[in-house]
Amino acid sequence: MESKYTASHKSPKGPGDSRPTALQIIKDENFTGQLHDKVILITGCSSGLGIEAARALKTTGAKLFLTARNLEKGRKALGGILESDSVELLLLDLGSLESVRNCVKELQQKTTILNILINNAGVRGTPEEETKDGFETHFGTNHVAHFLIFQLLKPMLLSSSTPTFHSRVIALSSSAHREARLDFDDLNMKKRGYNPNIAYARSKLANIYMANEIERRYGPNGLHAWSVDPGGISTGLQRPNFKDVFVTLKTGLRKVLRFMQNAEQGSSTTVWAAVSKDLEGKGGKYLERCSVSEPVKTGFGIIDPGHALYAYDKAGAKRCWEITMKMVGLDGETEA
Repeated sequence: MESKYTASHKSPKGPGDSRPTALQIIKDENFTGQLHDKVILITGCSSGLGIEAARALKTTGAKLFLTARNLEKGRKALGGILESDSVELLLLDLGSLESVRNCVKELQQKTTILNILINNAGVRGTPEEETKDGFETHFGTNHVAHFLIFQLLKPMLLSSSTPTFHSRVIALSSSAHREARLDFDDLNMKKRGYNPNIAYARSKLANIYMANEIERRYGPNGLHAWSVDPGGISTGLQRPNFKDVFVTLKTGLRKVLRFMQNAEQGSSTTVWAAVSKDLEGKGGKYLERCSVSEPVKTGFGIIDPGHALYAYDKAGAKRCWEITMKMVGLDGETEA
């Protein structure tokens, strides 16, 4: 599904070109200063996309709760964004489910309303290691921890939904999901060996599955979810590794450089997913380039648009949900 931003993405010219920024999305939606009664939680706001999403969403007047694994680093990175009573910073280490629960408790002490949850934080390309709860780092940090955040905040999201402004969950995914399916028998990658690129790809597919399953289960109750590919951005998460160098050489340096965006542009699809009036009352789709994605073409290149067909595998999404429920200790609980 094309949007009014589709044309600007067809012939990219590099960071700062005509592709929209997150702030432009807010202005185009006429939401500047218009969301004073809304509350938004964004994870991972000590660098890159999280900062720019927060900067743009702050202009709506909404109450923002931002998270960082290191509060000192977060305060320094966010700078003037925190110079407002409408913005608060919370401690959250996604490598620990105990930290997740503590963060949610702190949030619940500060608000009974939550309209938008943006699962932005993530890791990429880490060496073989596990979270404090024994999960492979990419899967545990990018998926399991965010899954628990959603489950704990689900009642608040459901109760905050109104007929004119349904609640939304935004899951930051990646085109990397096209590189690997989930192996439900080896989610910790112990049987076939560890590969950081495959680990990251699987975690990003799990993000899509989570969003799709949220929509299936709770969309009729006014709680919707979207998965988002931010595109190529020069952020701390996307520091080049050997694979990136290889892809650049294969694709062509000039083409890759034109495809890249700055962080302000890279956060645009996230913010579009969070506030677009065109998406009101909808969900369960993978978004890229400020539009609903189409299936990727056969023989695609790394910077080509499109999602893998298995991104909409309903059985896979359901199984991923059920397994993750057990991982976070919620198996058997009655779901709202």
